[in-house]
Amino acid sequence: MVILTFSLVVLLSLLFFYLATGKDGKMMSFFILWQVVVGVLVFYGLFKDKPTLFPLTIFGSMLLLIFKKKRIDYRKLKRNYFLAIHTLRIVVELVLYQLYLQAKIPKLMTYHGWNFDIIIGCTALVLLIYFFFHDKKINERLLFVWNIIGMIFLFIIVSLAVLSSPLPIQQLAFDQPNIAILELPYCFLPTCVVPIVLMSHILLFYKNDKVV
Repeated sequence: MVILTFSLVVLLSLLFFYLATGKDGKMMSFFILWQVVVGVLVFYGLFKDKPTLFPLTIFGSMLLLIFKKKRIDYRKLKRNYFLAIHTLRIVVELVLYQLYLQAKIPKLMTYHGWNFDIIIGCTALVLLIYFFFHDKKINERLLFVWNIIGMIFLFIIVSLAVLSSPLPIQQLAFDQPNIAILELPYCFLPTCVVPIVLMSHILLFYKNDKVV
């Protein structure tokens, strides 16, 4: 059930990002193909034998999204879909807690630890509902502050995940490290979901009278 739930999160994050950024099918195809490559490498256990290579997959994902950002027509950005992406953080937090119970991540990576990301997910849901019922008008200053806080919380959980992973720089959770990222489908959290969430924050900073 957890695997299916998280797989749905991955698919929805890809779909919402595609819709939010103007339906650039060509660029999204490259990004999805890269995720397939990552999945194949994880399936064959490459990163369990050599976990130090896994950060390269995250670097590859970020490069693809940065390249996509340069192709974006900012007049086509859809704020409602960006907010929808952030609501998925609620489900991600529930999945992370289940992974903690399965001893695949440390407690500090959950909402019972130092992870506050579920707050951003819940508030994104509130903003999305407000967006639909108030003629698509959101206070720009409020959205800016929320966006900054969301990026801070994302930075916190990413830092915890990295420092808890079985890498040479590991500093936390030696008794129960973050090994989920080396398994399918959870490898797509740092290579797909997190980069999309980060880019969604960045693109929400762009203001244009034609952005809806």
